[in-house]
Amino acid sequence: MRMRVSIVLAAMIAAISPAAAQAPASLGAAIASGQVGERYDGYMGVAGTVTPEVRRQVSAVNIQRRSLYAQLAAQRRVNAQVVGVATGCQLIAKLAAGQSYMTGDGAWHRLAAAQTPPDYCR
Repeated sequence: MRMRVSIVLAAMIAAISPAAAQAPASLGAAIASGQVGERYDGYMGVAGTVTPEVRRQVSAVNIQRRSLYAQLAAQRRVNAQVVGVATGCQLIAKLAAGQSYMTGDGAWHRLAAAQTPPDYCR
């Protein structure tokens, strides 16, 4: 079952990752500047000062992710939170240097060049 969940998660990550690349200009700029980043739980978060429009865009992305996590969790008979955390680790691993991410303790960090994902993601 773990193998199947991993395969489905990989497909889901492929669907989620391009969303950041195809994000509206304001969200894309906020991601690139580190004002918006990936959270440990698979959702996007605001790591700095952003406009109300960027907050709406982050919220819209999170609504879509929540739906995907719930669907996958139901299909695989696992908790949606587990799906989110596993996805969060994979999304954090794909960040570019300078982009922000939140760890499980709620602290925001900027990814340094050649930095590895947090320990709990390994």
